[in-house]
Amino acid sequence: MSKTRKVPVQESDGLPNEIQLSEAPRAQVAAGERYSIEITDIAFGGEGVGRIDDLVVFTPFTAKGDVAEIEIVEVKKQFARARLVELKESSPLRADPQCEYYSTCGGCQYQHLQYSTQLEIKKKQVHDLMERIGKFTNPPVNDVLACPVEYGYRNRIMVRAQWNKPERRMVLGFLERGSRLVVDVENCRIASDALNADLTEARKDIPNRNGVKIMLREPAEDWIVPDHSFFQNNFHMTPVMVKEAIALLKSAGSRYLIDAYCGVGFFCIEMAQAVEGYAGVELDKKAIESARLNAKNRGAENGEFVAAPTEDVLDELLKKFPAGETTVLLDPPRKGIHASCIEALRAAAPSQILYVSCHPATSARDLNALCQDGVYTLEQITPMDLFPQTQHVELIADLRLAKRV
Repeated sequence: MSKTRKVPVQESDGLPNEIQLSEAPRAQVAAGERYSIEITDIAFGGEGVGRIDDLVVFTPFTAKGDVAEIEIVEVKKQFARARLVELKESSPLRADPQCEYYSTCGGCQYQHLQYSTQLEIKKKQVHDLMERIGKFTNPPVNDVLACPVEYGYRNRIMVRAQWNKPERRMVLGFLERGSRLVVDVENCRIASDALNADLTEARKDIPNRNGVKIMLREPAEDWIVPDHSFFQNNFHMTPVMVKEAIALLKSAGSRYLIDAYCGVGFFCIEMAQAVEGYAGVELDKKAIESARLNAKNRGAENGEFVAAPTEDVLDELLKKFPAGETTVLLDPPRKGIHASCIEALRAAAPSQILYVSCHPATSARDLNALCQDGVYTLEQITPMDLFPQTQHVELIADLRLAKRV
């Protein structure tokens, strides 16, 4: 039997994908050659995984169970990439993509898969990252909370202008899969109807300069959100997220809440009635100004907001409330939380930490650091599908204090 090892073979939006690769001499293949292979798995990013002898081959737009004719397009030392030429046998897990741009636009990766299959892949993705990066044995990952709509959910998109040299005209759309060219897009199937109406208007006067970006955003009802401040991109899932966060907070019996990286105050304001007091901290000063107005408008005035980097003030905020009755909710940017925040949390030892993340790899790293030496216990992780048809997944992790440092 040949020796095998797991190595990173692909980076997909920062999520390293590890596939069992053989250390034995690989099959001799070359670009341009065609083969018939069976797809046995789906890698992070949506590419199907098959093999030619011991050589792993990645093929986009395929599903587990497909038998496909493929053409090799790139050969690396231990794996190859291919394009789909023809489906000889179709997997029952396949779905018909609803977007005419799906084969070229890089925005979606899973439209060719049934929605239930997408959810299974995302759960496995979170589970595997928590094992490999988080170092958790049998991580307690729940089923993914599904989005009630599979298309037409996004309330914010960014399109860009580019000169199309062959057609000698300006185009407006999204980056092409695997390149920096822009696909001219008239309608985005995962965007809301309101955004598509805005896109139609924007296309009437495309900027006459390469690289100009246009953000189209559907206003959040009853929320004040500055143009460049963060708000969740899926209005259909915001009630689901809040319901989950409140249930976890109540299960811990917390009376106080610290909302770090709070933006315009979405979580702490929605959770305000479940606690006696709260504090929110955010670097974006305009977002904090809006948070104060949002709290007043929504009757959540039992808290305060601080405009500062979280790492600069978290120590002081943690002193405001009794540690044994406090939940800290972390909703950081994709890079995760600052190392000093981990130190502050472990030292102050609040009874519960809720970690919300759109980047499972960095959250796995941070959860591992918080749980070092058994200080915190990972009770559960609930993935949430804020981004159907794409590889992206949100999660909320529940940490409980096990012992003080």
